[in-house]
Amino acid sequence: MWGRPRPPCNWRQPRSRRSFPRVRRRSAQSPGIGAGGSLGLGAAPLPPPLARQIREKESCPRRLPVVSAGPGLLRPDAEAPRDRQQPAGASGAGGLRAAAPRVAEPGAPLRSSLLGLGGSLLPAGFAAGSHCPGEPAMRGYLVAIFLSAVFLYYVLHCILWGTNVYWVAPVEMKRRNKIQPCLSKPAFASLLRFHQFHPFLCAADFRKIASLYGSDKFDLPYGMRTSAEYFRLALSKLQSCDLFDEFDNIPCKKCVVVGNGGVLKNKTLGEKIDSYDVIIRMNNGPVLGHEEEVGRRTTFRLFYPESVFSDPIHNDPNTTVILTAFKPHDLRWLLELLMGDKINTNGFWKKPALNLIYKPYQIRILDPFIIRTAAYELLHFPKVFPKNQKPKHPTTGIIAITLAFYICHEVHLAGFKYNFSDLKSPLHYYGNATMSLMNKNAYHNVTAEQLFLKDIMEKNLVINLTQD
Repeated sequence: MWGRPRPPCNWRQPRSRRSFPRVRRRSAQSPGIGAGGSLGLGAAPLPPPLARQIREKESCPRRLPVVSAGPGLLRPDAEAPRDRQQPAGASGAGGLRAAAPRVAEPGAPLRSSLLGLGGSLLPAGFAAGSHCPGEPAMRGYLVAIFLSAVFLYYVLHCILWGTNVYWVAPVEMKRRNKIQPCLSKPAFASLLRFHQFHPFLCAADFRKIASLYGSDKFDLPYGMRTSAEYFRLALSKLQSCDLFDEFDNIPCKKCVVVGNGGVLKNKTLGEKIDSYDVIIRMNNGPVLGHEEEVGRRTTFRLFYPESVFSDPIHNDPNTTVILTAFKPHDLRWLLELLMGDKINTNGFWKKPALNLIYKPYQIRILDPFIIRTAAYELLHFPKVFPKNQKPKHPTTGIIAITLAFYICHEVHLAGFKYNFSDLKSPLHYYGNATMSLMNKNAYHNVTAEQLFLKDIMEKNLVINLTQD
C-alpha cells in the first residue's frame, strides 16, 4: 500500500496547500496502478488540517530513503502537458478523485538516487539542494545555547577567582621564572617544612595558594582569613609577582641579609655586600651616604607603611620592594596610594608615608606564610598568647632571613647583633636612636630572636659577617 512520502531534510516546505500529491490507493486494474498503467499518483490536495500540520510542525525529523523512479516511470515533479491534464471533478475507478498522471518532459534530466536508477520521486514544489525550514531556527538555538554556556563559564570564573566587581580581570601576573634548583641541599634545609616556595602573592591564584598552605585559616599578620578582599584589591593594582628578572637564571644563589644594627658602623663591608647575588634590606635603612658601610645595591627591600621611604632620592628602579602586611590597614593604605585617593591614617602606630616613591612594577606583597613560618617554625611563638600578654610578632629582620631561606642556597647576615649591655649604644648604623628604644618594644620578642640568631650562627646554618 502506497503511503504519502515524507520530505527529506534538504527539501523546502511549500506554501501551497496542493503541494503534497496523494497516492491513489486503488484503481480499476490493480492496487497502486492507475487506469493508464502508470503509478497511481494523483494530484488531489490534502485536507486543510493535515496540510497545515505538515507546514507548521514538520521539521524533517529523519531522512527518508530515496525511491528511484526507474525507466518508464513517471516523475511527479515534472509538469504534465496541459492537454493531458484531467479536468477538475473527474473521478477514477473506485470512486476516488484522481488527476491525470504527469508525464516527464522529454529530455528532462533524471535526478540521481541512492539506488542509481534514474530520478528520485520528489513531491511537487521541492527543489534539490534546498534547506529544511527548521534548520535556521535550530542553528539559532544552538548559537544561543553556546553563548549562554560561555557567559555562564565566565561568571563562574569571576566568582571563583575573585575578579573585581566590574567583571574586569586584574592584570595577569604570571610567574615567568622559578627558583633554580641546586644539586645539594642548603645548610638550613632542616629548618623548613616546604622548599621552593614562591614568596610573593599573585592575583591569579593567591586564594588557591592560601588554601593549599593554610593561610586561609589565620588572620593577619599570619594569614588572610578575614582580609582576602583587601589582598584582592591591592593585588589587582600591581603589575607583577615575579621573583627575579626573567633573564636571571643563576642557580644556587648566594644571598646576604643586611640588617640595620649599629654594629655595621665602621665595618667597611660595602664592597663585600655588593658582591652577592641577592641583597636583602629592610625598612628605611638608607644606602645613600653609607655606601662604604652597607654597599650600594639592593635586590629586595621589605617594608610596612610606617617604615617606607617617602623621599624619592632613595628610590632605586632596580629594587623590588615587598610590603609586609601586619594588619588590614596596611593593604588599604597601599590601595589608596596606588589609586591616588586620600590616605586614611587611622589605625597606625605611627604616621604612615603619604606618598609612594615606587612604581607598581616594583611592588610585591609578601605571602603571610613566610611570616607564619618565622613566628611558629623558627621562633616557636605560641599560637595563642596568654590574656595578660600582648601577642608578639617577628621583626622585619627575622622575616627577611626567612625569605632568604626560601629563595637562596647560601645565606649570610650583616648587622644583626645588638648590644643590650649598653642601652646608650646606637640602635642603627644611621640616625641617633639608641638600644633603649628596642628594650621598650612590647610588640617583638627580642630575646627569642637573639637566641634564634645565636643558634643558627653556632650551627653554621648561616654566616655572620659582623661577628667580633
